Amino acid sequence: MKTFEELESAVRSYSRGWPTVFNKAKGYKLWDTDGKEYIDFFAGAGTMNYGHNDDTMQQKVIEYIQNDGIIHSLDMGTTPRKEFLENFKEIILTPRKLDYKIMFPGPTGTNTVESALKIARKVTGRETVISFTNAFHGMTIGSLSVTGNSFKRHGAGVPLHHSVSMPFDNYVENHDSIAYLERFLEDSGSGVALPAAIILETVQGEGGINAARIEWLQKIEELCKRWDILLIVDDVQAGNGRTGTFFSFEPAGIEPDVVCLSKSIGGFGLPMAITLIKPEHDKWGPGEHNGTFRGNNLAFIAATEALSYWKNNDFEKEVQEKAEILKTAVSTIIEKYPELNGEARGRGLMQGIAVEEEGLATEICAEAFQRGLIVETSGPKDEVVKFLPPLIIDKVGLEKGFQLLDDSINYVLNK
Repeated sequence: MKTFEELESAVRSYSRGWPTVFNKAKGYKLWDTDGKEYIDFFAGAGTMNYGHNDDTMQQKVIEYIQNDGIIHSLDMGTTPRKEFLENFKEIILTPRKLDYKIMFPGPTGTNTVESALKIARKVTGRETVISFTNAFHGMTIGSLSVTGNSFKRHGAGVPLHHSVSMPFDNYVENHDSIAYLERFLEDSGSGVALPAAIILETVQGEGGINAARIEWLQKIEELCKRWDILLIVDDVQAGNGRTGTFFSFEPAGIEPDVVCLSKSIGGFGLPMAITLIKPEHDKWGPGEHNGTFRGNNLAFIAATEALSYWKNNDFEKEVQEKAEILKTAVSTIIEKYPELNGEARGRGLMQGIAVEEEGLATEICAEAFQRGLIVETSGPKDEVVKFLPPLIIDKVGLEKGFQLLDDSINYVLNK
């Protein structure tokens, strides 16, 4: 690790928590330069939903390069771009009766969030955006303005304006956050101007695996319609099948005005993001929002192949079945170790265990790494042990990973 310590900026984080040099990955496993094997319950922070180095995606990308395919093209028309657009509409949008224009804003999650905030303000002519406690939407200035974490917000170095944070679902026990939000909008003395948009994650990833109730999401949509506010769903981490359906909001039956997708939309780790915009809100002028790397053709190829997982309901059912295995494993851990004061959180293959004692979740994850499990913490105080295994993981992988976790918890609690 000497090279990283001497040459790389102090801003690095994951290499501190997992102090080894990785050099190979396949499926739901990674290996370091010493040949040690690790079960991956991290999946690139939700980027590797389809696992590492999917054979078909890998082969198609290699063939494209060998045939001198266009790599960089900004937003010019290319064959991979055309095929992705057509397949996304046919496989994802049309069966769900969703009608969106597809925008390529740049290759990262924060790029799609920035574009969503901009189009909402452009369409409505308003400035304020309402976000929620413990939200995380990205690290650029606009995205940070709607992010809750004070440490990350402080990194901006400037005031973050034109946003208001409201309580997320169940932020305060036995408190109706919808009624609270409605009161603020209705009261001319609240100090909250009518917003351009409300932005939310249906399951807050970095904020602690907080899953909003279906009825809460439905009420937010009703409120947005009543007040002519655009609803933005940030599905960067919770989307692409992570919660059991392609879009995390599908179980609620809502239709956001804008949807942000990144991470696993790129198939197997290639940078890519898209912003879905209802046609009536697609008011951009040509080039009004752009970026040099908004046309990643290698990602288009892998992304198109990834969509084949969704041509029928089989993969979705498999993910939901694995989610039940994960849910049972979480419950078993909580019951087995009452000392954790554990709380089960999340849904789908995006779950976690919140523990009360400060630093305990971090200690558990560090011990898990030593035993061959890659798992990270989440939440404002790193109080949640967070599980994001690749969606393609099998039952054996889940069971082996949780055995390593069990051993780690037992060791930490009894050392």
